[in-house]
Amino acid sequence: MLQDKTIGFLGGGNMAEALIRGLLAGGVPAADLVVAEPLAARRTFLSERYGVKCVADNTAIAAGCDIIILAIKPQVAGAVTRELEGSVSSGKLLISIMAGVKTATIEAAFPGGTRVVRVMPNTPALILEAASAIAPGANATAEDISLTRRIFELTGKTWQVDEKLMDAVTGLSGSGPAYVLTFIEALADAGVKNGLPRDAALGLAAQTVFGTAKLLLETHDHPAVLRDRVTSPGGTTIAGLHALEQGGFRGTVINAVDAATARSKELGAK
Repeated sequence: MLQDKTIGFLGGGNMAEALIRGLLAGGVPAADLVVAEPLAARRTFLSERYGVKCVADNTAIAAGCDIIILAIKPQVAGAVTRELEGSVSSGKLLISIMAGVKTATIEAAFPGGTRVVRVMPNTPALILEAASAIAPGANATAEDISLTRRIFELTGKTWQVDEKLMDAVTGLSGSGPAYVLTFIEALADAGVKNGLPRDAALGLAAQTVFGTAKLLLETHDHPAVLRDRVTSPGGTTIAGLHALEQGGFRGTVINAVDAATARSKELGAK
């Protein structure tokens, strides 16, 4: 499905690199991938590491590729779309991974009928374990959605959602790795506080989070069911859970997602 498509990336940052790795692993030839990246050192790195063509000119990507992935910061979306205004035809598929930028905003910058799909991946894409949400724009076809899912399933798992929910996706899974890493760090610090060596504490914490997430995904059990299996009456786990409840752990996590969701909406309004 992707083998006959030329895919261009506007921006050569970490997420673009993760997608390139996934596409190459999925059998897409390096010759079919092109990256427009303003930093010369980054162009050199991507070219040497992955064998993909790298250029400095965004318009070359827009004119020469079937699929254009907008892997740029939302703050520069307006400037980049204005630069590409005369280079993007209605036959192109635009895939945006910009936080907060609506498909309608992108569609309005280009000729009528421009097909746009919006995706919110997250940083585990770097190890091909991303959680990505996909929302089609007004003109996107079923084939466009299928192509997009194929690209992002090469770097992890995908879920299709209504675009009105994409800010919530950004607040949950887009920003979620930072919350999880903070939790792992806190677990490790607690282990050190209680006498564990730093390397053992960090390893135990990280593996516990990884193994628990894998257990949840593979059993399909509700988190509460799995939690109850390790929560013995009068035991250590219930004592720890009580401390989490006293500290407002659950509410704090919800507040974090709320705050990141609100910020995503602010970015989209600019």
